[in-house]
Amino acid sequence: MEAILGLPPGRVVVSIANGRGPGERVKIYTEINDVLDHMFNACTTSQISEFIPEKRGFRIHGHSTTICLERAFWNVLDDMAKESKLPLPRLVERVHDGCLVANDKNIASCLRVICLKYLNVYSSGAPAARPELSRVA
Repeated sequence: MEAILGLPPGRVVVSIANGRGPGERVKIYTEINDVLDHMFNACTTSQISEFIPEKRGFRIHGHSTTICLERAFWNVLDDMAKESKLPLPRLVERVHDGCLVANDKNIASCLRVICLKYLNVYSSGAPAARPELSRVA
């Protein structure tokens, strides 16, 4: 797109209505040096809160444990639990049982990886691309 507009690579054009008249717009040019710059510039103040770690307590097979994850991961886990028709503690227990075979010490790490895999596989939003998830007792 930069080549079409005659801009150097990494420069993004944002066009905003200036309020002076119909069709009149102000163009703003901003530098985007890499993917991280773009992601951080795209974050709103409310989205920054997703970086804040949050501790939640669970009982897994009768043992109390506290898991600390960033809010962004808790949001994904909440969505996964709703879609799976499971309460969040049961979802965490299932991840514990299935994931700790490979990583026997770190449930938080397993949950983060499961969240990333979920987003990569199921984030398209197309119902046909999503297998039916049934409740497991």
